[in-house]
Amino acid sequence: MNDRNAEPPYTLAATIILMRETFDGPPELLMIERAASMAFAAGALVFPGGRVEASDWQIADALDCHLFTREETAQRIAAIRETIEEAGIAVGLDPLPDAATLMALRDGLAAGLSFDILLRQAGCRPAPEVLAPFARWRPVGEIARKFDTRFYLAAAPSDAAEVADGTESVRAVWGTARNLLDDAEAGLHHVIFPTWCNLDRLAQFDSLEEAVADGARHAHHIASGRIERRDDMEWLCIDDGIGYPTTAQLFDKRLRG
Repeated sequence: MNDRNAEPPYTLAATIILMRETFDGPPELLMIERAASMAFAAGALVFPGGRVEASDWQIADALDCHLFTREETAQRIAAIRETIEEAGIAVGLDPLPDAATLMALRDGLAAGLSFDILLRQAGCRPAPEVLAPFARWRPVGEIARKFDTRFYLAAAPSDAAEVADGTESVRAVWGTARNLLDDAEAGLHHVIFPTWCNLDRLAQFDSLEEAVADGARHAHHIASGRIERRDDMEWLCIDDGIGYPTTAQLFDKRLRG
């Protein structure tokens, strides 16, 4: 059987954790607030990203990249595309587009044009190898939406000017992992369980380089998010020993997404 055309058991998705260095502390991360009308993680702060689309597969096949599987190449392309769409920032392209070209790419995506065609018009080629792997999440159990999501790290361009798209994302914010987590715990915004766990993990690092090194050690693990019953209480859980300092939280519908 030709597995190149086989349907994956989960919906493939990907996201980018954009980081920028600060003068006197740990790096800041870019997060976007999803629109309240979205079916998944409505109103939550998330990292830019989304599901793999048809044009991402087309680009992956045209690249024929031997560094990654076909599926991961498509996920990396999806992460690059979604970050342009949702945050107005381009990473993983060669050359990086100037402001006018980036706007044309974003406008074209918003109009429903194919990413591969837009890239050719812009004179940019995908550089998926720029993204550094950090984590992979794939839930288990009976849930409505089953995503196999890879999380990547990338340095934000020095001239990055984040702008929410006003449709899927309504706000773009920068903050350190600890500050974003503290604000979530104070109820200033909400995050779903994978985001909470990744912020908790990222709060350990003082630089992008430290986070990349940690990702190299643990990105091959799969965080299988699930609900467990412990002492008559429900907990959201992942396995120990896969890089996360906290692996369980009391169940909360908002954390579930």
